[in-house]
Amino acid sequence: MSEPLFNFDQVEVRFGGLRALRGFSMEVEQGTIHALIGPNGAGKSTAFNCASRFYRPTSGDVKFQGRSLRRVKPAAIAKLGIARTFQNVELFGRMSVLENVLVGMSPRIGGYLPFVPGARRMRIEREARRDAEALLDEFGLTDFRDTAAEELDFGRQKMLDVARALACKPKLLLLDEPAAGLRNREIAALDALLVDLARNRGMTIVLVEHVMQLVMSIADRITVLNFGAKIAEGTADEIKVHPEVIAAYLGTGHA
Repeated sequence: MSEPLFNFDQVEVRFGGLRALRGFSMEVEQGTIHALIGPNGAGKSTAFNCASRFYRPTSGDVKFQGRSLRRVKPAAIAKLGIARTFQNVELFGRMSVLENVLVGMSPRIGGYLPFVPGARRMRIEREARRDAEALLDEFGLTDFRDTAAEELDFGRQKMLDVARALACKPKLLLLDEPAAGLRNREIAALDALLVDLARNRGMTIVLVEHVMQLVMSIADRITVLNFGAKIAEGTADEIKVHPEVIAAYLGTGHA
């Protein structure tokens, strides 16, 4: 069996007496969509914060391509090929839509452009703008390229958040509730985009989401957290009939 692209290995996270994650393990295979679900407060965002190095696990490890991330600085995570979005949209509100996407490209462009020789700098800037324009077109944001991000409606802000994460061409994309607040047609568009990224472009996606229609439609594998512990893992068909999952979401009377 090949080594997973990304995995949590017995991760424990404690905040004083609170155990936010309890010996959590999860393996994510390359080129798949892996959903991480659970009730509010289950530890899902804590897991993402460990992966992006905002938190350091109390014990255990998070690995990417077999490499431990424990000593990797948060600013270096994107350069390794990991990008993420946040539960609350974190855009540069006064920057334009195009500028937000260009900022997302900085990890793969590398260096400080003012110090790059003129001809090379112009080539880098030209290629970056071309790639950014292509992303705007893919996400239906071309008509808003010069609009300040804070002036977009919520659905377009969500799409811009994902576009900016994709701008650095990550190998692993961590999406924290990308469908929250979206309308049905926007969820359908997100569904198609994520499937295309994984199936046709080989990207690996870990998805934290409460919109179950999206999760059950696109996830190759689903892991379920409750009170910081993994209670189930499997395919969509296996998860939706799992008694512990039903109890966690609906109460024991429905299990």
